[in-house]
Parts: sequence; C-alpha cells; structure tokens
Amino acid sequence: MEKLLILNPGSTSTKIAVYDGEESLFTENVFHSSEEIGKYDKITDQYEFRKELVLKVLTTHGIKTGDLSAIVSRGGLLPPVEAGAYEINEDMVWQLRYAPQNEHASNLGAVIAYSIAKESSRALPAFIYDAVTVDEMAPIAKITGLSSMRRKGIGHNLNIRAACMRYADENAKPYSECSLIGVHMGGGITTALHHLGKIIDIISDEEGTFSPERAGGLPNFQLIKMAASGKYDYASMMKIVKSKGGLMSYFGTNDTRQVEEMAQNGDEKAKLVYEAMAYNISKNIGSLATVVNGQIDAIILTGGIAHSQRFTGLIENRVAFIAPVVVYAGENEMRSLALGGLRVLRGQEKAKTFKAVRGDTV
Repeated sequence: MEKLLILNPGSTSTKIAVYDGEESLFTENVFHSSEEIGKYDKITDQYEFRKELVLKVLTTHGIKTGDLSAIVSRGGLLPPVEAGAYEINEDMVWQLRYAPQNEHASNLGAVIAYSIAKESSRALPAFIYDAVTVDEMAPIAKITGLSSMRRKGIGHNLNIRAACMRYADENAKPYSECSLIGVHMGGGITTALHHLGKIIDIISDEEGTFSPERAGGLPNFQLIKMAASGKYDYASMMKIVKSKGGLMSYFGTNDTRQVEEMAQNGDEKAKLVYEAMAYNISKNIGSLATVVNGQIDAIILTGGIAHSQRFTGLIENRVAFIAPVVVYAGENEMRSLALGGLRVLRGQEKAKTFKAVRGDTV
C-alpha cells in the first residue's frame, strides 16, 4: 500500500489530496474567505480550524488515517535546510510554531501532518519535501555589498526541483549529473541553478524580476527614499513589494492572461510591461548560466504562466543560445509532494532529521 495524504496550506486556501502511488485519488482546494481567516490574530491560531478541515475532507472521501502509508506536507518557513525529504519531528513542530523565519500559512502544514500522524490508529510517518527555505548555495553566492547582509536560498524549490528531476528522468540522466536552470513563474518568480544534484544559486522573487504580484529587485536609492518618506511603515512597505508590486502595480491585476490580452489588443503599455517581465527573466537565466561557464543541459520553464506559449516564446528567443528550453507548465505542487514521499517509502531517498534552531542563530 502506498496511499499518501498530501497537505499544502496557503494564505487563502488549503489544498488536500490523497494519492495511491502516482495516481491522484482526489484533490480538493478549499478556499477561505477573508472573514473566515480574519477571525484569527496569528497564523498559528488557525491550526485547529485547518486540521478539522483536513479530517472532514478525508471523511467525505471515505479515507481513514489508518488506511494511509504516510503524510507529506509542504515545508514551512524553517531555517535553511537541504533539498529533499525531512521527517516531521517535535523539533520541526516547535520551530514552525514558535520561531519560523516568517509568518505564512505553510507553517501549519507540518504541524497538522504531525498531529494527524500521531493520532492515527497505526504508526504513520510524516514528511515535508523541498521546503521554501532550501539553501544549498555556495558561500561565494551569498556575499552582498554590505557585510551585515547575506543572500538567502529561498524560493519556489518544490516545483522547480520536481521539474528538473522530471527532465532528468525523461532524458535518462541522473539528476545528480545534470546542470539545469529552472524558472518557476507564478505569483512570484524564482530562477534557480541546479548543478550536480544541488541548488547552488538562486534568484528569488525578492531580488529578481518583478512578477504578477512582487516588485522584485528595485533601485536601492529610490526604494530607501520611499521607505523613509514617512508615508509607510514596515507592514505597508512589505505589502507593496510582496503583493501590490509587478503587474498589480501597473494594471491592478495579478492575472498575466489579462495583461497578455490587453497587449494583443493594442495596449502599448501592457505590451511593454509584459515583455519587460520576460526580458528580466531572460537576464536572470543568463546571469546564472555564467556560474557554470555556460555549461547548461537545459532551461526549464514551469509554473502557471508557462501555459502561455507567447510568454515562454519571448524567453526562449533570448536564451535558446545557452541551452534548449523545455516547458513543463503548471504548478504541480501536490504531485511533486506525493512523488517525494514515494521516493522515501520506496527506499530511493532517505529522509533527513531536522534539529531546531533556537535563539539568535535563527
């Protein structure tokens, strides 16, 4: 039996699935209204609400926890970890409850998974896979222009790594022998260099191109002047750069399809900004290619925006000289989590052990 419960809590929804091997038995994406979520002061306060929701969905589909082989959750904002699987333990639950890197609904996933596993009628392992905070960057890649700051390996690791591993499988080449640049293109955009089985450099949506919602890297002097103007506090500035930037800033929408349609209908501003987003992704790809002297096997484009042939074509026209461009459209997070859990259950990968990071070292 290889029946897995897959959990992926997001800011406004909870995705729940059960897989039997590679086959999805069901996937539900339960959306939460602002009124529903607004009742809770902190993310951790949503724990009971979200856990009961998961159990209710399982009951609706006639799934008992005793029928499961494992639970696999999206990884929350842990301190830096390696890629792959980690077994959820007390240390991880403590970290996500009391000392995460930042507040996000994904922090609840492992906590809920651990609780359900412990309460199951039979011994049930629980894992996270390819957490947001995977950091395998080389030391040279972390250096910035201020001695007090370091670049962090944080981004859409789950989907990008799954796409890179899929490329390796389809080309009968071990992932550990590949050199690939993967780009996740969704609400945020992450570009990552996967070299010989490690994510050795990454351009996150904090410092890379703007996206449907993120402002991306900005001119420092202008940004400092804006932040120091007295019009904004920390929370309002973070909201601007994380959820009101990019296409939202220009057009009031985070739907790339709408902007693409505007461009096709002759809106010159939409055409310019739309093409600028692809232009900047291409520059990020070129930047990462230099890290391995241009020796890239393939460039992988994935995420929801990759459904647009026009958008991926704009990128391919600029970067195809570096390596072949392969498109795996869609986010595929639930399947990626399931495949990660299966690798552990089948003995193809060993789950790592997480140790909590307490105090000022976080």
